[in-house]
Amino acid sequence: MFKREPKVVLLAGGVGGARMARGLVGSLPAGSLSVVVNIGDDEHFHGLTVCPDVDTVTYTLGGLIHAQQGWGVAGDTANALGMLRKLGASNTWMHLGDADIGVHLFRAQCLASGETLTAVTARITHALNVQATILPASDDPAPTLVDTDQGVMRFQQWFVRHRAQPTVRALRYVTEQARVSPAVAAALAEADLVVIAPSNPLLSIYPMLKLPGFSEALKTTRAKHIAVSPLIGGKAVKGPLAQMLVDLRVGSGNEAVARLYGDLLDGFVIDEADARDVSVVTAAGVPQVIVGATRMDDRQKATQLARTVLQAGGLRQEHLAPEEV
Repeated sequence: MFKREPKVVLLAGGVGGARMARGLVGSLPAGSLSVVVNIGDDEHFHGLTVCPDVDTVTYTLGGLIHAQQGWGVAGDTANALGMLRKLGASNTWMHLGDADIGVHLFRAQCLASGETLTAVTARITHALNVQATILPASDDPAPTLVDTDQGVMRFQQWFVRHRAQPTVRALRYVTEQARVSPAVAAALAEADLVVIAPSNPLLSIYPMLKLPGFSEALKTTRAKHIAVSPLIGGKAVKGPLAQMLVDLRVGSGNEAVARLYGDLLDGFVIDEADARDVSVVTAAGVPQVIVGATRMDDRQKATQLARTVLQAGGLRQEHLAPEEV
């Protein structure tokens, strides 16, 4: 069924997506993995284009990530941001380290010269020795807006400035003028397996699924689709997902997440702490429910989870990279 070196596409956003990508890189032969990354939380600060999810995946796979935070560059300083605050600049609530700003400056220069976000990302990941293809979901802006009890906000304003405290009434995916990038379309068409990371489905995955043509491309691919739940013990490892499911009256737990993905799924991996959810997830229409350890506190655990996912997707041992001793 699979080539000697199978093509795997990961849909990812946030820390969970980055850690899933790290596990897959450690489990697959070189050149096998493409990571399609959410751009719904991209923003402009101080004249720079900031792509938080793309950068978190890039820094994680490039070995630069601040491990305790899960975002930003390890050991980074914030002298530039400090000076901006002294000068009275606006929007200094978004923490940008100096090395981080270097990436944003490079990206802004390349975009201004006419390069696409996909092309710029390829240059950055090559320079940082990232062993996977990282693809922004679109080369066009497609912001996620959060309708709250304090008004409509752009995602970063709600999540960072207001610490995700305002109650969410609705989410708006502004995708009408955006298109799936040619590189993403090609990766999906060639995929042997599509993995949906344990990312927030409403804030990281849906912004991609709402891009015109994206869900259709997923449904027409020959690949199996295996998702990993972002919940452990009914709670999100990071971020506001559990509360959002309640606020938006979507439901709760793994059943709600499974229903959000609907008929896209061929399989769903849930944590051992949620083994009792197998029956409700099956009742939600998922053909295969796999119970395993989904917490990715370190590289070894991320790799073990990745191998569970790949095997659920039909890859045999000979398709995988040798396990590190």
